[in-house]
Amino acid sequence: MAIYHFSAKVVSRANGSSAVASAAYRSASELHDDRLNRDHDFSNKAGVIHSEVMLPDSAPKRLNDRATLWNEVEAGEKRKDAQLAREVEFSIPREMNERQGVQLARDFVKKQFVDRGMVADLNVHWDKAKDGSPKPHAHVMMTMRDVGPDGFGKKNRDWNSTELLKDWREAWSAHVNERMTEFGLEGRIDHRSYEAQGIGLEPQHKIGPAASRRPEQGLEAERIEDHTRIARENGAKIIADPNVALDAITRQQATFTVRDLATFAFRHSDGKEQFDQVMGAVRGSPELVALGKDGRDQERFTSRDMIAVEARLERAGDELASRAGHGLPAHAMEGAITRAGSEGLVLGEEQRAALEHIVGPGGIANVIGYAGTGKSAMLGVARDGWERAGYTVRGAALSGIAAENLEGGSGIQSRTIASFEHAWGQGREQLGPKDVLVVDEAGMIGSRQMERVLSQARDAGAKVVMVGDPEQLQAIEAGAAFRSVTERHGAAEITEIRRQREDWQRDATRALATGRTGEAIHAYDGKGMVHAVDTREQARGELVDGWDRARQAEPGKSRIILTHTNAEVQSLNGEARDRLRASGDLGDDVTVKAERGERQFATGDRIMFLRNERGMGVKNGTLATIERVSSERMAVRLDDGRGVAFDTKDYAHVDHGYAATIHKSQGVTVDRAHVLATPGMDRHSAYVGMSRHRDDVQLHYGRDDFTDQRQLVRALSRERGKDMAGDYAKPEQDQARAFADRREIRFPERAREMVAKVRDKARGMFDGFRPKPAAERATSPERSTADRPLPPSQAKAIERYARAGADIGRMLEKGLPVLAHQEQALAKAGDALDQVRPHAARDLASALARDPKLIEQAAGGNTSGAAKAMETERQVRIDPEKRAGRFVEQWQGLKEAQASMERAGDHAGAEKIGKRMESMAGGLHRDPQLESALHRRAPELELKMERGRSIANELAQSVSIGRDRDRGMSR
Repeated sequence: MAIYHFSAKVVSRANGSSAVASAAYRSASELHDDRLNRDHDFSNKAGVIHSEVMLPDSAPKRLNDRATLWNEVEAGEKRKDAQLAREVEFSIPREMNERQGVQLARDFVKKQFVDRGMVADLNVHWDKAKDGSPKPHAHVMMTMRDVGPDGFGKKNRDWNSTELLKDWREAWSAHVNERMTEFGLEGRIDHRSYEAQGIGLEPQHKIGPAASRRPEQGLEAERIEDHTRIARENGAKIIADPNVALDAITRQQATFTVRDLATFAFRHSDGKEQFDQVMGAVRGSPELVALGKDGRDQERFTSRDMIAVEARLERAGDELASRAGHGLPAHAMEGAITRAGSEGLVLGEEQRAALEHIVGPGGIANVIGYAGTGKSAMLGVARDGWERAGYTVRGAALSGIAAENLEGGSGIQSRTIASFEHAWGQGREQLGPKDVLVVDEAGMIGSRQMERVLSQARDAGAKVVMVGDPEQLQAIEAGAAFRSVTERHGAAEITEIRRQREDWQRDATRALATGRTGEAIHAYDGKGMVHAVDTREQARGELVDGWDRARQAEPGKSRIILTHTNAEVQSLNGEARDRLRASGDLGDDVTVKAERGERQFATGDRIMFLRNERGMGVKNGTLATIERVSSERMAVRLDDGRGVAFDTKDYAHVDHGYAATIHKSQGVTVDRAHVLATPGMDRHSAYVGMSRHRDDVQLHYGRDDFTDQRQLVRALSRERGKDMAGDYAKPEQDQARAFADRREIRFPERAREMVAKVRDKARGMFDGFRPKPAAERATSPERSTADRPLPPSQAKAIERYARAGADIGRMLEKGLPVLAHQEQALAKAGDALDQVRPHAARDLASALARDPKLIEQAAGGNTSGAAKAMETERQVRIDPEKRAGRFVEQWQGLKEAQASMERAGDHAGAEKIGKRMESMAGGLHRDPQLESALHRRAPELELKMERGRSIANELAQSVSIGRDRDRGMSR
């Protein structure tokens, strides 16, 4: 698991150290020491996988040579106790591979040390522990004097600052966590000490590999003994106060399993006996709260403190929502919209609705928006209106990059939440009643931090606007606070997909955005856009071949290759350049010292910008084509048509732009995308990667990674979102305490899809519905007192939902369009129903769709029938065997109806039913439990299953074969 280790020390002559000897040992090389006139040979040292001297722009090139560098450092120091160099050592997460770990270290050293003017000697070690597990870490030796073209000058005392060291420690934590998220790796680190985190445990010493191999030698033996002592004493502390362990575990996860607890206990105990005592103490603690089983049938737990945090978060949100003093006058909002329109910005219907929502009077407002839907543009219009009405608008985000993007896209001055919290703690920059705090990328914020921000705003009387994308990066700390707040208080949703040009592709993108990954992949597969070969290497080759053919056939179209890891990106970039070189489309190569290392660029090359630069008008992910290039300067044509020229010494954050990581592609729009799927992907990366295109996307994979499309869908459907303790139902609500999955498909989206289906005359909850006059409903004899009474809250919620549905039914019966407020009433009624019991709205919608007569009964106040039907639907939802029975019943009915239509000559009707059956079969990829249950009922579906075959594919194939056979008979 990822651990935090970041230490700094000084290489000094006072303790007998030599900078040359230290550098030779760290780099596993042989260096001659001019001062001592001796060789330091450590070339036999194992485990050094990367060694590099990194120079600031001001340094002479001769210092690239390690021996020259450190001999000049030695020669410049005359004192016997001279400080020669500063050394920083940090641990690299063992979840990363070597390539990822080296790049992680290089990027950090470049930004934090070299860009400050230090010469840095970086060495990455990939040692092994006794059990064979990797122990990756990096040593960085840095110079202590300013350096210019002629060499070293005066010592820079600013670099000795304690505050600077604190900044480095915090920056390393943030840097690692961002990359871990980018690579789709679990685990996070925290730079704060246990004491600063409020955790009552003593941090353990890092035991290096050399110490592990030589435990009997002096000082290292003492360190190992001290390591064991600390583990033993920490175990004793936990046994005495188990809350210490619960507090530590819930820093990064709101709930945890027995396995998580065992991992923690093993690290903080000495021997099996104490391990068992630690486990027993925590399991028996009154502060431990058992939540029940999650969706993977694992018991989950939390702490009473975590529940208290969530309660405070809920209370702060409720109090903000109850306030009504921050509304913008209508003329101010219309003026902002008019001004935006004069600048060429026209808001869509959903953007305007979101704008009206956030400038309303409430003290909190939330916006959920898919990528590319114009959230930032909408916030920019809101900012203009707020500022003209006398409000101060401040932007906040978890990371500096996110804050920069918020400011660049909306004009709202922004900074990190940590920066705000530090200022508030010092009594500075306090919020007030005339402040609007806009929090971007809200999904990345943990429960504790979100609670602090909302409480601060509540106490100050400020307004909070939170904006997030449900498929963006998840929270680093414990909890899914943004999801929780939006479920409780609602959110304006911007879901209109504008990027894709064909309706079916927009539907596929919507499916990806709402967690229905299998449905989207099935749709693209049906259009021949999903390609499987034997190996990933072959998949890579076919992808680049297809990319090259498309490039030559349609040179005016934009395109990009996407994959999950940087290693694959480099391989794909290289293969793409080989194709261009072979076809004569590149000029002569020029070596450019880019931020990621030396690169070969040529006229005609595609490049990607890797950092926002407002002066140049480029952002992280902007694509361009090189028009002129030298080792010092580059002129490019951006994909939006603008020309940009820059000196590489001023801006070197560029790389080849044929391929990019999916993480880097957020915000990119191209005509065609080519995606290489690898096992590290999940539903979030699948959504981003398969939604960058306007015209089409080609998805490639190797069967050495995914045996078949079923495995591909499962991998690309993996949910890696965080949970809340409140996601588990209270015992009196649902004994199963199922993991709440409302974040998968939000209710307003379901309501819109449901209404659309009704409009298309598909079977729905209003088919055959004929509402009675209100007076007749009021005295309906169907109101039964003999039925078992429902809890008043549930009965009321069902009645509200049915009334909202009845209103929609009347509009549809008259052929009139359903009004926005009617859809909103249905959505609000569904949300209220879900507050009574999780997933109740989904169950009621299914029940009413199966028996539309229940709408009339429930709308008139007789809710017992609807409640019974809801319970039936709940049982079907949670029981795979009952879902299988429902599926078989529906399948047999559709098959019979299709055959009847074919016999009657209604081929169009039969075709429509066949497509519905194919959709049912395709949906099985999203429900492995149902698919497994159907395997046992294959004879009822008239299937003869072979081992290893997918029943979803067999069903889809049977529909296709039957349709083809019937067509042949009719000719």
